[in-house]
Amino acid sequence: MKTKILTASLIASALFAGLAATPAMAQNTNTPNIDQSQAQISARIQQGLQSGRITPYEAQMLYRRDQDIQSREALYKSDGRATPAERQQLRADVAALSAEVERAINNSSVVAVPQPGNNLGGIDSREFNLRARIEEGVRTGRLSQREGDRFMAREEQIERREAAFRSDGVVTQQERRQLRQQLNVLRDQVERRINPRG
Repeated sequence: MKTKILTASLIASALFAGLAATPAMAQNTNTPNIDQSQAQISARIQQGLQSGRITPYEAQMLYRRDQDIQSREALYKSDGRATPAERQQLRADVAALSAEVERAINNSSVVAVPQPGNNLGGIDSREFNLRARIEEGVRTGRLSQREGDRFMAREEQIERREAAFRSDGVVTQQERRQLRQQLNVLRDQVERRINPRG
């Protein structure tokens, strides 16, 4: 009986202390607009990724920046108060990230305008197929995990180059040719490793 009363007393004290502290903390750490904006940014990145307007590499970089902002926000809130200057910095960072997401989506839509030779759909499709082939090779044991990681790193390097080409909104014929050539060389190396002729 004494244990139950003591437990109830401790719970009540903790609740009272929590309720008493909550308004002050909420006043200093409340960032609903920032949190809402971050949720919208994450959804927008996902939409861009699913529609093919943002490459997996671009999405990875954007998500990493979003995570950095969330980590800084948690740090600001960790002492129970986020100063007006800290909240302003978070808002500026979120606005910059949002603009970057929209730029990536719009740059891709500019690049993907169906003009002769200006569509990267074929390159994106080759990248996707190559990743799937590498994963299949590792899964079936035809490639070691180390070989798969090495091939995947090279494929990601090609994706980074593609993202750099896309960044100004124009992918030239020479840049497309360079991407296709690099993908073809890597694909041939993967295939030779998966299906050795002996």
